[in-house]
This record gives sequence, structure tokens and C-alpha cells, in this order.
Amino acid sequence: MSSEGGRVHGGEWRAVALSFVYFFCVLAAYYVMRPVREQLSAAVGSTQLPWFYGATFIVTLALSPIFAALISRWPRRIVVPVVYAFFIACLLAFVPLFTHQGLLSPRMLGIVFFVWVSVFNLFVVSVFWSFMSDIWSTEQARRLFPIIAVAGTLGAVAGPTLTRTLVGVIGVGPLLIVSASLLGVALVCVVLLGRWAREHGARRNEAGHEDAVGGSMWDGLKQIFADPFMRGMAILLLLADGIGTVNYALVTDYSGATFVDAVARTRFAANVDLAGNLLTMVTQLFVTRWLLPRRGPGFVILVWALTSIVVLMVVVFSPDPHAPLLAGMPAVAIALVVSRGLAYGMAEPARHSLYTRVPRSVRYKGQNAVDTAVWRFGDVAIASGMNGLRTLGMTTGGFASLSAVAAVAAAAIGWRLARRVESVPGTQPAEAAR
Repeated sequence: MSSEGGRVHGGEWRAVALSFVYFFCVLAAYYVMRPVREQLSAAVGSTQLPWFYGATFIVTLALSPIFAALISRWPRRIVVPVVYAFFIACLLAFVPLFTHQGLLSPRMLGIVFFVWVSVFNLFVVSVFWSFMSDIWSTEQARRLFPIIAVAGTLGAVAGPTLTRTLVGVIGVGPLLIVSASLLGVALVCVVLLGRWAREHGARRNEAGHEDAVGGSMWDGLKQIFADPFMRGMAILLLLADGIGTVNYALVTDYSGATFVDAVARTRFAANVDLAGNLLTMVTQLFVTRWLLPRRGPGFVILVWALTSIVVLMVVVFSPDPHAPLLAGMPAVAIALVVSRGLAYGMAEPARHSLYTRVPRSVRYKGQNAVDTAVWRFGDVAIASGMNGLRTLGMTTGGFASLSAVAAVAAAAIGWRLARRVESVPGTQPAEAAR
């Protein structure tokens, strides 16, 4: 394992800078819109989340094969820019719906916007990481992914900050134009990074490193069931989602019961996002960029899971998990901030670094299917299961206990998966996992 934690080599600076700006703009564009989505879900309560998640899952399941078909037929330099151009066009199409009352009922607009933002988040971030794992080598990924991930965190801090500052001045509609502009900058970075990769990238000498992947539009979904490595990655993500979705639902209920208007709920959601994203940035700068190159992804995932267990136990044993505990936030919000902050600060760079060793078809199709369709399936299943458990009388402490069990399983699977992959030098993870 490399001892050069977070060190950028001479010929990498331009591409790292472009990757940094790229990820910053993608996450800032999303987090400008996220508080608007959060206040919509808080207004209806977490019992309605299965319907929102179900609609999101259906849309995501429909789009995943379409993305796989594009990757199969067209080269990377065409597909990735087209994906971002599509989402920019959608953002601009939402502007008149928010600025002109009556074009769509408030409830319908809320549902459509929630689903679209959820799909937007998964696809633009998944395509980013697929692109990163396609232009950087495994050794580069361990050194550079924690640094590049910091850019996303800075964007995630800038996004809610912009929303808090601008929402009361310009309204929701113009915020979408701000998001579209940020995504436009990301699109320019994609084009420039593609040119750099063709001339200087570590994979430029690999046969067909930028060609169309080929294969079927259903390959991504098939790989999840047929490839042991991809099955493990899917299960790991579902367990992580079990932690995140439960915490999110508990905070959604707290927000809806505590704050009486949309502005207050939006401000609270922005504060939670800001706290979580600041923790992510600190973790990336001072922990992950040092730990990932030295100890590997398995150890990083293990630390994330064990820390999540500790903070979830605070919720379980708190006399009142909804009472202010720290900086005016209750235990349920603190659990969400810590688990989410470490998930994006530690687990995500570690998880995505494993994809640098898989074939290109898995980098784009399998990784995208896991990060979109599997993720949203987990949202639906978990939110629906929570509704069922509520009818049986389960309370906040019980849900936090289940999340802690999921964290234990995630620690074991993440460690085992990374160890098996790294135990066979020079092979692809799919081969090592068999």
C-alpha cells in the first residue's frame, strides 16, 4: 500500500484541479435544491416516504438500462456530457413550474420535484465516480479520491449556504437556474478531463480505454446477480442505506413535528446538511486522505461503520432523542449528521476506489446500477418496513438499534470484500471474489 497519503504528483495537477471543480459544481448544484426537497418531505411526514421512494425507484429502474444502452453504443466522450446536458435541460424546465402558480398543483409539483431531485442526485454523482474510476488507476485512486472528494464536500457546504442566503431574496425558481449554471461548469470540466485522459491519463494505453463499452442494456442489473464482487457491493450499499434512510426518516418526523412552516423546515434542513458536510470535509482532509492509502478501503469502511454504531447508541440510550442535545440539535439529528458525514467522508471514497480494478463494463454499468437502482430499492424497502414496524409499536430507539445492526453487518462485509479483492494481486475484483 502507498504511504503517499493524499500526495499529488507533477503530471496530475491539471486533472486533479479539473476533477475538483467538476465535483464541487455537481454537489453544489444538488445541495442548492436539496433543502427545498427536504421541506416538502417534512411537510407530509415520513409515512409518505415509501410512495416518494417508490416513484423514485421506478423512474431510476427505467433510466438505468437507458444509461447502460448509451454506454454500450457510444464512447465516454459523448455519453457523459449528454447525461449532464439532459439534467441541465430538466432543471431549466422546472423554473416556470415554480415561478408561475397553477401550471401544476402544489402537491403534484412536490412529488415530481422530490422524485426528480432524488434521481438527479444519484445519476450525476454515479456518473462522476464512474468517470473518475475510468481515468485514474487504482494507486492514483487511493491517493487522489480523498482529495477530490473534498471538492464535493465544499460544494455540499456551498449549496445549502447559497440556499439559505438566496431563497428569501430570489425565491425557489431562480435557485434552479443557479443549479443549472453550476452543472454547466461541470460539463465543461468533463470535456477538458476527457482530453487530458486521452493524452496523459494512466489508462490511455489500455486497449479501447475510451471506446463504447458494448454489451446489453441489461448488463448492469445482470452483473449484480451474476458477479460475486458486485453482489457484495450491492449488499454493502443496502446496509449503508439502512443506516442513512432510518436516520433520515427519524429526522424528517422530528422536523415535521417541531417546525410549523416551510421556511423553518427548509432552514433546519440546510443546517443539518451544513453540519454533516462540514464533518465530511474535516474527515476527508484529516483522516481519509491519510488512512486510505496506508490501510486500504476495508479498514476505512470498518472505522466508518463502528463510529456509526457508537452514535446510534446515543439515540438508543437517550432519555429523549428529540430533546436538544448539542448545538440545539436532538440526538436523532446528531446521529444523521455523524453517520452521513462519515459515510461521504470515509466510506464513499473507499468504496469507489474498489471500482478502479474492475472491467470498464462494470465501472459504468454495474457501478451505476448499484448506485442508482439498488440504492433506491433500498430506500423503498426500508421506508416501507419502517411503516410496518411502526404499526407494531416500534419507537425511535428500536429503529436506531436496527440501524446499528446494519452497521455491524456493513463493517463485516466491507472488510471481507476489500480483503478478498486485495488478496489476489494483479486481478480484477470479480476474479478475486470467485
